[in-house]
Formats: sequence, structure tokens, C-alpha cells
Amino acid sequence: MTQFLPANLLALFAPRDPLPYLPPPQPKHVNEDCTLTGVGMYSHLFEDPADTPEPVKCPSRLERKEAKRAEKEMHQKSRIEQELSNWDPQNDPNATGDAFKTVFVSRINYDTREDKLQREFEEFGYIRKIHMVRDVRTGKPRGYAFIEYETEKGMRSAYKYGDGKKIDGRRVVVDIERGRTVKNWKPRRFGGGLGGSRIGAPEFNITHSGRVDPRQYQEKLDRAQRARDRAINNDNEKERSRSRERSRDRSERRRSTERERSVKEDEKSDDRRRGRRDDRDDDRDRKRDRDRDDDRRRDRDRDGERKRDRRDDDKDRDRDRKRDRRDRDDRRDRDRDRTGDRDRDRDRDRDRDREREKYIEREGEENRREEEERGKEVEDNPKEVHAETAPTEDGTIMSS
Repeated sequence: MTQFLPANLLALFAPRDPLPYLPPPQPKHVNEDCTLTGVGMYSHLFEDPADTPEPVKCPSRLERKEAKRAEKEMHQKSRIEQELSNWDPQNDPNATGDAFKTVFVSRINYDTREDKLQREFEEFGYIRKIHMVRDVRTGKPRGYAFIEYETEKGMRSAYKYGDGKKIDGRRVVVDIERGRTVKNWKPRRFGGGLGGSRIGAPEFNITHSGRVDPRQYQEKLDRAQRARDRAINNDNEKERSRSRERSRDRSERRRSTERERSVKEDEKSDDRRRGRRDDRDDDRDRKRDRDRDDDRRRDRDRDGERKRDRRDDDKDRDRDRKRDRRDRDDRRDRDRDRTGDRDRDRDRDRDRDREREKYIEREGEENRREEEERGKEVEDNPKEVHAETAPTEDGTIMSS
């Protein structure tokens, strides 16, 4: 079929050009004087097994994570301690005014302006000054502010009724200024404060608005610490159980290896003992095998003669059986021919009788049809038929 394809399709089935022959490349550098030696002469340079250090235990993932967290906490703690030693809220230039008439407002929306905050807190009393804390580098608000009232009564009213007030979609937290009123107070950036929204896991953080009870805050901190310690202990327990399993597996493998070695040594000794006994048995068996082979050879010769005689008898029997079968087939053929002649004669007589019966039936049908036609004519014209068949004077019937 491919010879009927057009030339552009035949080109697709055409073989590629054979690759050109290139002589094998010759080696560039052959050093005939180079001889290979073993490493036995350098065995004294290998490390002594007694000087091999102990394997270093690799910490688990949680241990590495905990170590990294502890290192970070230590670094943060040292930085906080250094900054805390330099922090003096009494001499802060931004903290001016009466501390006992000032409230601290946190969780303020970042889009809330100072005038909006003043309108919301003016209902508790006359406000002397509002100081919204902003980022030093960017100037953006930090989300908390200090409000100083004219009277201490206004401060107490704001502290009591202003906590949880919703301003620009967020509920603020109102508390007293603790930096200058509470001894040994530390702000949030130095690890203090009363906020509970950044304890750790979501289940430990405080999500409701309003001031936080210090006892509740401490309980959540303790609970978070216990959860971290429990996770570390579980991981350490898993590592210890895994190491126990590995040591148990090593001891089991060592015992199984020693058991196999002892079994092999016992088998080797049994094999040597059995080998000497088997040598004697082999000689006895070899002699018995020779005698048995001789008996088998004689039996084989006797069986061969018997088989030849049986084969000759089978050939004679087959010859007689074939002759009898041939005679039986000839008789059957003759009987079949004779029976066929009789059947042929019988079929011929039967056909002849059948044709005769058909002829008689056909004649009877024609006579019956003529009689029926004649009877119809008599019924149609009875007078004519009577005149035609009237008798004469001598008594004979005259018909037309």
C-alpha cells in the first residue's frame, strides 16, 4: 500500500542516512608504569576506635522549637531589663498633669480622631487635655490615649461608665493611669500590663471587651504555660519510648544473632559428626547400589526379551484382527449391495402402484364431474331430456 502514497508522505517513511564511521579514539595519557596498590599501608592513619566520640543525640522538633523560643525569650528578657532600668515614668516629659485625674483608654480604632474621642468622653466631666500616643517613626496612632479631667470625680465617672464604650465600631477599655500611681508597675512593652489578648493560643487569649481581672489574666497565663510544658513532656516521653524501643530492638537483634551463631556452631559440629558416620554409610550404600544396579540390569534384559516376545505376539494379533476386519467389511458391502437391489425393486413397484392409484382417482373424478353436469342439465330442462329419452314402439329408448 505504501507505493500508492504521494511523494510527500513517502518521504516520511524513508530511512535516515547511515551514521558515518569514525575510528575509535586513542587514549590520551597511558601510564604504563602505574601500579595499583591496596590501602593496607595506610591503616595506621585510621582513627582509633577508642578515640571515637560518643554519638550526639539529635533533639526532636518540639525540643528545637522550645530551645529556639527559650533563646528568643532570654534575648527579649535581657533587652527588656535593660530598657526597664532606664524607664522612669515620673520624669517622662510626655506624662504631664495630675496622674490621679487621668484615665488610660486603649483599643481605640486607628481612624478615630482626637476630637471624636473628646466628644465621647466629655459626658463624664470637663476634659483638660487628651494625649493620643503615636508612632515615633511613622506618626500613626498606636491605638491608645491618656485623658486628663479637670476633677477627680470626672476621672472616676469615666473609669466606671466609660469602660466598653463603642467608638467607631470598636469597644474601648478604660483604666486608671498605673505608670505613676502603682508602685513597681511595668507597661506592656516591658512584659507587664493587664491585657490578655496576646497570651498565646486562641483558647487562652481573652477576646471579650473591657478591663481584665489580674487574677483571671494570671490563671490564663499559668494554663498556657502548663499546656506548653505538657506538650514538651509528651514529646520527651515519645522520644524516650522510641529510644527504649530502639535499644530493645538492638538487644533482641544481638540475642538473636548470638542464638543463630550458637545454632550454626552446633549444626557444624553435628555435620562433622554426621559426616564421618555418613562416610561409612556411603560406602555401604555404594556397594548396595552396585548390587542393585546389577540386579536391575539383569531384570531389564529379561524384561526386554519378554517385551520383544509380547511385541511379536501383538503384531500377529493385529495382523489377524486386520484380516478379520477386512473380511467383515467385504461381507457387509455385499449384503448392502443385495439389500440395495431389493429396496430399489420395492421402490419401483411402490411408485408404479402409486401412479395407478392416481390414474384411477383421476378417472373417477372425471366421471363424477360428468354426472354432476348431466344432473344439472336435467334439472334445468326436464322436458327436452324426457323427449330425447322417450321409448319407441319396440320398447327401446331413443336418444338424440
